[in-house]
Amino acid sequence: MRKSIDGLILVVQHQLQLNPFQNHLFLFCGRKRDRMKALYWEGDGFVLLYKRLESGQYQWPMDAEAVRSITPQEFRWLLEGLSIHQPKAVKKLDFTPSI
Repeated sequence: MRKSIDGLILVVQHQLQLNPFQNHLFLFCGRKRDRMKALYWEGDGFVLLYKRLESGQYQWPMDAEAVRSITPQEFRWLLEGLSIHQPKAVKKLDFTPSI
Protein backbone atom coordinates (compact mmCIF):
# COMPACT_ATOMS: atom_id res chain seq x y z
CA MET A 1 0.00 0.00 0.00
CA ARG A 2 2.98 2.29 -0.55
CA LYS A 3 2.02 3.37 -4.03
CA SER A 4 0.70 6.87 -4.57
CA ILE A 5 -1.46 8.10 -7.43
CA ASP A 6 1.29 7.81 -10.05
CA GLY A 7 2.26 4.30 -8.95
CA LEU A 8 -1.35 3.12 -9.04
CA ILE A 9 -1.80 4.64 -12.50
CA LEU A 10 1.14 2.52 -13.71
CA VAL A 11 -0.43 -0.61 -12.18
CA VAL A 12 -3.71 0.09 -13.99
CA GLN A 13 -1.97 0.76 -17.31
CA HIS A 14 0.73 -1.93 -17.34
CA GLN A 15 -0.49 -4.79 -15.15
CA LEU A 16 -4.24 -4.52 -15.72
CA GLN A 17 -3.94 -3.20 -19.31
CA LEU A 18 -6.73 -0.65 -18.64
CA ASN A 19 -7.09 3.09 -19.15
CA PRO A 20 -7.03 4.92 -15.77
CA PHE A 21 -8.61 8.00 -17.40
CA GLN A 22 -11.93 6.22 -17.96
CA ASN A 23 -14.92 6.67 -15.69
CA HIS A 24 -13.97 3.72 -13.45
CA LEU A 25 -13.12 3.30 -9.79
CA PHE A 26 -10.01 1.12 -9.38
CA LEU A 27 -9.69 -0.64 -6.03
CA PHE A 28 -6.47 -1.92 -4.46
CA CYS A 29 -6.10 -3.89 -1.24
CA GLY A 30 -3.05 -4.43 0.98
CA ARG A 31 -1.53 -7.81 1.84
CA LYS A 32 -3.11 -7.87 5.29
CA ARG A 33 -6.46 -7.06 3.63
CA ASP A 34 -7.21 -4.39 6.24
CA ARG A 35 -6.47 -1.40 3.98
CA MET A 36 -7.92 -0.31 0.68
CA LYS A 37 -7.12 2.42 -1.82
CA ALA A 38 -9.46 3.64 -4.54
CA LEU A 39 -8.30 5.57 -7.60
CA TYR A 40 -10.74 7.60 -9.68
CA TRP A 41 -10.26 10.04 -12.58
CA GLU A 42 -12.58 13.02 -12.09
CA GLY A 43 -11.98 14.74 -15.43
CA ASP A 44 -9.47 17.30 -14.18
CA GLY A 45 -7.44 15.16 -11.79
CA PHE A 46 -7.27 11.93 -9.84
CA VAL A 47 -8.97 11.25 -6.53
CA LEU A 48 -7.23 8.83 -4.17
CA LEU A 49 -9.27 7.39 -1.30
CA TYR A 50 -7.77 5.36 1.53
CA LYS A 51 -9.58 3.30 4.14
CA ARG A 52 -8.10 1.27 7.01
CA LEU A 53 -10.25 -1.10 9.01
CA GLU A 54 -9.67 -0.94 12.75
CA SER A 55 -10.56 -4.62 13.10
CA GLY A 56 -11.27 -7.38 10.61
CA GLN A 57 -10.33 -7.81 6.98
CA TYR A 58 -11.83 -7.07 3.60
CA GLN A 59 -13.25 -10.08 1.77
CA TRP A 60 -10.84 -9.64 -1.10
CA PRO A 61 -10.09 -12.02 -4.03
CA MET A 62 -6.66 -13.58 -3.68
CA ASP A 63 -5.63 -14.05 -7.32
CA ALA A 64 -5.16 -11.82 -10.36
CA GLU A 65 -7.78 -13.75 -12.34
CA ALA A 66 -10.39 -12.47 -9.90
CA VAL A 67 -10.08 -8.90 -11.24
CA ARG A 68 -13.59 -7.94 -12.26
CA SER A 69 -16.22 -5.25 -12.37
CA ILE A 70 -18.51 -4.89 -9.38
CA THR A 71 -21.82 -3.13 -8.88
CA PRO A 72 -22.29 -0.14 -6.55
CA GLN A 73 -24.06 -2.47 -4.09
CA GLU A 74 -21.12 -4.92 -4.13
CA PHE A 75 -18.78 -1.97 -3.51
CA ARG A 76 -20.81 -0.98 -0.42
CA TRP A 77 -20.67 -4.58 0.85
CA LEU A 78 -16.92 -4.62 0.32
CA LEU A 79 -16.44 -1.36 2.27
CA GLU A 80 -18.51 -2.82 5.11
CA GLY A 81 -16.21 -5.85 5.29
CA LEU A 82 -18.70 -8.20 3.64
CA SER A 83 -18.13 -10.53 0.72
CA ILE A 84 -19.25 -9.25 -2.66
CA HIS A 85 -20.98 -12.62 -3.10
CA GLN A 86 -24.13 -12.40 -1.00
CA PRO A 87 -26.20 -15.51 -1.83
CA LYS A 88 -29.24 -14.29 0.10
CA ALA A 89 -29.31 -10.84 -1.47
CA VAL A 90 -32.39 -10.05 -3.49
CA LYS A 91 -31.47 -9.88 -7.14
CA LYS A 92 -32.86 -6.99 -9.18
CA LEU A 93 -35.00 -8.01 -12.11
CA ASP A 94 -34.71 -6.50 -15.54
CA PHE A 95 -38.37 -5.68 -16.00
CA THR A 96 -39.58 -4.28 -19.28
CA PRO A 97 -43.31 -3.52 -19.23
CA SER A 98 -45.23 -4.85 -22.21
CA ILE A 99 -47.85 -2.55 -23.60
